[in-house]
Amino acid sequence: MGTKVEYKKTYKHMYLPKTVPVIIDVPKMSYIMISGTGDPNGDEFALATEALYSLSYAVKMSYKSNEVPEGYYEYTVFPLEGIWDLIDKSKPVQDKSNYKYTIMIRQPDFLTENLFEKFLEQTKKKKPNPYLEKAIFGELTDGLSCQIMHIGPFENEKESFNKMEFFCKENGYIRTSKIHREIYLSDPRRTDAQKLKTVLRFPVRQQ
Repeated sequence: MGTKVEYKKTYKHMYLPKTVPVIIDVPKMSYIMISGTGDPNGDEFALATEALYSLSYAVKMSYKSNEVPEGYYEYTVFPLEGIWDLIDKSKPVQDKSNYKYTIMIRQPDFLTENLFEKFLEQTKKKKPNPYLEKAIFGELTDGLSCQIMHIGPFENEKESFNKMEFFCKENGYIRTSKIHREIYLSDPRRTDAQKLKTVLRFPVRQQ
C-alpha cells in the first residue's frame, strides 16, 4: 500500500505548529462534516463527534472489506477539527449556548462522494447515531491563514489569539474574519486541561 500517511509527519506544518504564530497557505482538503449550535460540552456535540469518528474509521478499515476502495493507502485517522462562529454577534463570547460550529475530520484523497454514501449507509446499520443523518462530505480550504499551537485550557485561548493578532499587525497581515478553526490534538477526557494541545487558525490577507 506504499508509505503510510501520518498527519503529524506528512503534514507537520499544518498540524504541529510552534507556540509562536506563523502564516500558512492551507490547500483545499476533503472532510466529513456535521454542523450544529450550542454548548460543545453538551450531549449533542458528543454525539456529532462520535458520528464523525464512526464514519472516519469505517473509511480507514475498508481495506479489510471485500471491496477495497480504488487508490486506498495506509494512513492515520486525522484529528477532529471545528470551525467556530457566534449565532448572535452582540452576545459575549463566553456564552457557549450562542456558539455555531461545523466539526469535521479530514479524509484521505481516495474517498469520493459515492464511497462516502456507501460508508454512511454501512455505519448507520452498524453504529446507529441520529447525527449520521447530518453528516456531509465536501471540500474546504482555509487559504492564507495565521496559526499557532495553543497549550492549555480552551478558556485561555484568548491569550493565543492576542499573540496571533499582534503578530499579524507587526508583519503586515489583517485578520479577515472572526470565524476561526480549531484542531484538537488532545482528548480532553484523558488529558489534563493545562496540557491540552489545540491548533488555532484564522484567515488573513496581506495589507
